[in-house]
Amino acid sequence: MKIRTLDGEKIQRRSLDNGTDEQRKTVQAILERVKKEGDDVLIELTEEFDGAKLESLKVSEGEIKHAYDSIDEEVIEILREAAANIHSYHEKQMRQSWMMTKEDGTVLGQKVTAIDSVGVYVPGGTAQYPSSVLMGVIPAKVAGVERIALVSPPDSNGSLPASVLVAANEGGVTEIYKVGGAQAIGAMTYGTESIPAVDKIVGPGNIYVALAKREVFGLVGIDMIAGPSEIVIYADETANPEHLAADLLSQAEHDQLATSILVTTSSKVAKETSKEVIRQLESLPRREIAEASVISNGVIYLAASEDEAIAAVNELAPEHLELVAYEPFELLGKIKHAGAVFIGKNSAEPVGDYFAGPNHVLPTSGTARFSSPLSVDDYLKKTSVIYYSTDALYDHGKKISKLARLEGLEAHARAIDIRLEEE
Repeated sequence: MKIRTLDGEKIQRRSLDNGTDEQRKTVQAILERVKKEGDDVLIELTEEFDGAKLESLKVSEGEIKHAYDSIDEEVIEILREAAANIHSYHEKQMRQSWMMTKEDGTVLGQKVTAIDSVGVYVPGGTAQYPSSVLMGVIPAKVAGVERIALVSPPDSNGSLPASVLVAANEGGVTEIYKVGGAQAIGAMTYGTESIPAVDKIVGPGNIYVALAKREVFGLVGIDMIAGPSEIVIYADETANPEHLAADLLSQAEHDQLATSILVTTSSKVAKETSKEVIRQLESLPRREIAEASVISNGVIYLAASEDEAIAAVNELAPEHLELVAYEPFELLGKIKHAGAVFIGKNSAEPVGDYFAGPNHVLPTSGTARFSSPLSVDDYLKKTSVIYYSTDALYDHGKKISKLARLEGLEAHARAIDIRLEEE
């Protein structure tokens, strides 16, 4: 990996990929076709893009039973334990409705209500991501969402991975559809003969999925526009270069566009980690992808001080941040921007991806400056509640009318005045 000296260098964070004109036009055309043609275009595009000839888009009970029969019982138990951890963590996020009454009889409050229906997108095709199923579905269940639909692209045999089906079933999903890409986003937005529309769509996907979510936002809610995965590691002289290299490559193997960055105050750690990355790449099954990622987007920054290093980390505002230092908890208070923070030498990023409990759907491309991980909040709506007593209206009415007239809204003012005249 390239080693650069910070020395006051301005860190350039990655921005979200807006796609090419051709990609945007392709997505717009697909969405329009789904809106007009429904299931027919879903089946057609699934054959074109995924090589699967489908008779039915919906996963049957028989397919789910077969998934349980074909998967190792130990894997099922691990998925159940991971699901329990995720459920326990997200339960702590649940909000309650509240009311307060003032002395003049005014009642103000907030009513918290779950969204009626949610669509969870899970990447697929040649890969399997049961962890993404659990991360998308379980917070929705905790929030109380009544209807959860899951969509994922099938393999060329027209099947979804057994692990994905088991995870979905363990999460309580009763609607699973074999469709992916921009067409899946369109189906969940507009509804088709087989797939009823939802109110919000969550979950990461490729550039076509991201662009489709951007296009339909406003007709439905979305969680975020997700970019390629990224990791930043802050390490001092006590860090193990072998561990650091492994963690950097854990993100690089996701995607050629993934970003892996080490920020360290130790030149020795920088040099040894760079060598370790090269050594570990040699035996990595996804070497071609990881190597391309490291060459294009991998870098080691050498900082003159801890403060300079942390400033660089905050500027990057990474999706995943590891703090590998002698006293890592002392650094946590200095971190302003990160999707998830992994503290200490044992907290490798995959701990959060699969098992610990916090959500692994995280803000990317520097958006951790203003956004948060997927959470129960993404599945809840807050409604303001206002009750004014006669005394309160009499006390505040003239002030309200004055503000309304200040804004040139006479009808607003009269709506108050007509009530004051009755007193």
